[in-house]
Amino acid sequence: MTVQRFLLIVDEISTWIGKAAAWLIIGLMALVCVEVLKRYAFNMPTAWIFDASNMFYGTLFMLAGAYTLAQNAHVRGDFLYSSMRPRTQAAFDLVLYIVFFLPGIAALIYAGYDYAAHSWRIAEHSSVTAGGPPLYHFKAVIPIAGALLMLQGLAEIVRAIVCLRTGEWPARLKDVAEMDVVGEQLAGSEHVDEEARRVAMERAHRIDEAARQRGMGDNLQT
Repeated sequence: MTVQRFLLIVDEISTWIGKAAAWLIIGLMALVCVEVLKRYAFNMPTAWIFDASNMFYGTLFMLAGAYTLAQNAHVRGDFLYSSMRPRTQAAFDLVLYIVFFLPGIAALIYAGYDYAAHSWRIAEHSSVTAGGPPLYHFKAVIPIAGALLMLQGLAEIVRAIVCLRTGEWPARLKDVAEMDVVGEQLAGSEHVDEEARRVAMERAHRIDEAARQRGMGDNLQT
């Protein structure tokens, strides 16, 4: 297996799990809509929906972490980073991943496992509301999300090492971007002619490319 293939496989795992977790948004929306209807239309609030909503959102937030890292989309202060050459960026990334990321995520996995294991042993239920739902399933997500982040972080370390050797960032698995959505909307519009659509897409791509280079620095020259 080549290094590039390994990186793309890890990206695929993180992307698949992130997209699967995104379906929790539908469940979260349904819970909120049901609660609003029951509370304000029938004056019959449901106590456990508050806990369930927190668990849905927390699970989505945790499981989306590896996906966000795979897309290089985590927020960072890049006013200096974006002006650096790829090898310098890779050196910074490698040091920061080893010094901060690996110990932090390892601590998350260790503490999260202990946290979840204790919750399973006592069959923990929420105490926020009377008769709250079980929490142990939700808490099991913590070490799982940490393990996924660790796997993607190791892939990012490999990327940095490859960039240090070659001077170029290895390719990432690309997901649907905002530009794809813009293109589909313009293509389906009956009120935009071909020339206006082309000009709009060119402008959108220039803006997106400038933002991507500031945030990711993937296309900077060595």
